[in-house]
This record gives sequence, C-alpha cells and structure tokens, in this order.
Amino acid sequence: MKVLVQVEDFDAGAEVAQLRSTASGAIVQFVGVMRDNNQGDTVASMHLEHYPGMTESSIERILVEASERWSLLGCTVIHRVGTVLPGEQIVLVAVSAAHRHAAFQACEFVMDYLKTQAPFWKKEQLHNGESRWVDARESDDRAAARW
Repeated sequence: MKVLVQVEDFDAGAEVAQLRSTASGAIVQFVGVMRDNNQGDTVASMHLEHYPGMTESSIERILVEASERWSLLGCTVIHRVGTVLPGEQIVLVAVSAAHRHAAFQACEFVMDYLKTQAPFWKKEQLHNGESRWVDARESDDRAAARW
C-alpha cells in the first residue's frame, strides 16, 4: 500500500506501472480532476487543507479495509493539498488485483470512503472574488453507505 498526501502533481501512468506484476490480472485507476464550476458558479481555484498524520492514517485504514474485503495485490492513493487549478489532478486511486471485479469494486470503495472519511477541507475561490468552503454532499454519504 502506498499513501501520499502532497502539494506536487503526480504521474498517474508511472504510479500505475508500479502496480503491475505477473500476478495482477487487473489494475483499475481513478483520477479526480478539478472542475472549473460548482453549484452554478465558475471556480478559479481550490485550496485543500488536511491534518498531517491523521489524514494519512485515515487513508491507510481505508486501504486496510479494502484489502480485507477484496484480495488486492496493491493499492496507491495520492491526494494533493494546497492550491489546485481547474484541469489539474487532485487524487489518484489505483488498485491491483488478480481479477477485474475485485479491482473495480475496491477502487470505487476507496474513492467513496476517501470522500466521506478522510479529513480534507476544501475552499473554493470563485471568479467573482468570493470564496467558500465546500460542504460534504449527501450523494457522497449515500455512495459510501452502500458498502
């Protein structure tokens, strides 16, 4: 398992390549990218904050739970913090397993739990100069509850 919380961008292809092995029949990846709009407003940037140490531990617990539910060969989560601009990558979840079904489900599970369980705070800077904190969404809670 690999967990990184960092300011720097990441190379998703290189990270996925590190999960490849002869035992792996499937590698599923999700890359979250920042949109330039939210709730009908144009967003200029987003600032992500976290609680160092607590955030990484929280993500590691999510990966342990995923590994207990599915036979995973590897899993990588990289989440950016700091200021992110529209079109830039925010998060990578990549999962390796012997079979595609386990890889798809585990990847979706990890992402759903990241959205609801990992301690990140997001503040959007709008084009009109205003800023606002991004609230948790009920749809994310519903997605995590199905697991």
